Amino acid sequence: QVQLVESGGGLVQPGGPLRFSCVASGSAASIIAMGWYRQAPGKQRDLAATITSGGSTNYADSGKGRFTIPRDNPKNTVYLQMNSLKPEDTAVYYCYTAVKPGVSLYGYWGQGTQVTVSS
Repeated sequence: QVQLVESGGGLVQPGGPLRFSCVASGSAASIIAMGWYRQAPGKQRDLAATITSGGSTNYADSGKGRFTIPRDNPKNTVYLQMNSLKPEDTAVYYCYTAVKPGVSLYGYWGQGTQVTVSS
């Protein structure tokens, strides 16, 4: 079992930055990837950014050049740094982790944090 605790998020003006974090606890030693997904009202949950334990990153096309996903492996913490925010970035952002303690792969989700981009 892995528990994810998110912090940050909130209201930000268009063009502004925002950064939030996710801390994993429990069987965190088996984590192979962490990341963020987002879900806008009436839409499906989609990738925002992910990073593997080896440091490989993947970003949504809409976030390339604006999002970065730093990770602190010893602290089992992943961040999402978003710059030049747009109203269409408004969504609930969920932390996600993939854990592989053996041959099986498990996924865990955080509780979600609301991001609203509005003037």
